[in-house]
Amino acid sequence: MDMAIKLGMLVVFFGIMLGTGFYCRKHSTDVDGFVLGGRSVGPWLTAFAYGTSYFSAVVFVGYAGQFGWKYGIAATWAGIGNALIGSLMAWAVLGRRTRVMTQHLDSATMPQFFEARFDSKALKLASSVIIFIFLIPYTASLYNGLSRLFGMAFDIDYSVCVIAMAILTGIYVIAGGYMATAINDFIQGMIMLVGIVAVIGAVLKTQGGLMEALEGLAKVTDPAVSDTPGVFNSFLGPDPINLLGVVLLTSLGTWGLPQMVQKFYAIKSEKAINKGMIISTVFAMVVAGGCYFLGGFGRLFSDKIDLAQGGYDSIIPTMLSELSPFLISVVVILVLSASMSTLSSLVLASSSTLTLDFIKGTVVKELSVKKQLLIIRILIAVFIGISVVIAIIQYKSNITFIAQLMGVSWGALAGAFLAPFLYGLYWKKATVASVWVSFLFSTVVMVANIFAKQAFPALLQSPINAGVFCMLAGLVIVPVVSLFTKAPRAEYVDHVFSCYDTKVVVSVTDAIGEPISKEE
Repeated sequence: MDMAIKLGMLVVFFGIMLGTGFYCRKHSTDVDGFVLGGRSVGPWLTAFAYGTSYFSAVVFVGYAGQFGWKYGIAATWAGIGNALIGSLMAWAVLGRRTRVMTQHLDSATMPQFFEARFDSKALKLASSVIIFIFLIPYTASLYNGLSRLFGMAFDIDYSVCVIAMAILTGIYVIAGGYMATAINDFIQGMIMLVGIVAVIGAVLKTQGGLMEALEGLAKVTDPAVSDTPGVFNSFLGPDPINLLGVVLLTSLGTWGLPQMVQKFYAIKSEKAINKGMIISTVFAMVVAGGCYFLGGFGRLFSDKIDLAQGGYDSIIPTMLSELSPFLISVVVILVLSASMSTLSSLVLASSSTLTLDFIKGTVVKELSVKKQLLIIRILIAVFIGISVVIAIIQYKSNITFIAQLMGVSWGALAGAFLAPFLYGLYWKKATVASVWVSFLFSTVVMVANIFAKQAFPALLQSPINAGVFCMLAGLVIVPVVSLFTKAPRAEYVDHVFSCYDTKVVVSVTDAIGEPISKEE
């Protein structure tokens, strides 16, 4: 009976996802419709698409487990940072300008933006390669987190779980494009909101309620971390510096991630941006704040968790293992929702980037709309296939934890793109050379962090801190290099920024009033 409940809920969930994909085929008949939904997506769909692309099994299983264990209840600051910096400020600072300038420059992807904004085709090609390479480890990390929960709930082989999720996601993305992902993201987002609240309540109930759980956490000690009593129940936790690194990478990092920024390209209007900003912030506060808050109680289950065998990724599944079959089903669907929405966003961003920015005009000079759509759909399948293979190899060889996989990906992408994109929207004097230096600096540092970690200072040996370093360094590199390199053509930059100064002539329908004297 228990298994019937779990399977029944999964069948309904997958049925809705696939049905939505086929329903949205009518919106994906051209490239603009397939990649951006015709730039006519409303605030609710855009806000939920942003939020569900933001949070996945990486956050719920990997980050919540690892950082909740390390920092205790103070890990909740990561969720608060995600809401205020990664959502509220991102929408306020980037939303309108991204929407206006990308439409003005007719760019559907971040590499197209770099080409049009800086008048450099080479930047477009370089950024498309960086995106394709570094989105793969991020995608592989999604499957890893999901496998832990499926193993706990169904005792299903990891490979079967990964392949099934990949196929189902691929079907609805290939069929319906961006609009299918946006609608499914909304449905999945509602599941995430309800699910995380229910799960937190159920887990805390097993510990006697919120106050008793907090009291229990205050009694936990770990001499290897800190000798301070109650440190895991404190405001800033045992290691505020490294906690700040987590907050910055997972919050400010979204400003430079192509799959996140691309959501602003598709939103319908300026009014929709303002509404979407509020919706997205509330969503992030509940989901991200809830995930990290839940992870903060992980040490209360230390007698059941074997970090030597399962690593940090086993913490959250262990915390949930004693819930009722119905709630376990809710958790599985919650994490499925989070992971499938993020996966769909990643594969759509990567495949469209490679097609529109690398193949079209470079490999193949003339490419019809029909062929572009075909290639994008083929690359979606290829990209998913590569990430599945990497995920299975990574799982069987136990190369690294989820958080480290994601840290490398986020660090390279956000470090390379955040500063050039931000300055590109706001500052006319940013140069092509400064963008190249930003690209090269972050990719070299993050690749070196993978293969020569010991050569880094102790603080930067963590890929998370290295990623934060790259992001912050980029904000300095772009203006400094721009001051010493060839300035962009003034007339071209003026044309790019003219979209912010569009003049509108309005007819006066009621001209009755006092005449203006010559003296005035």
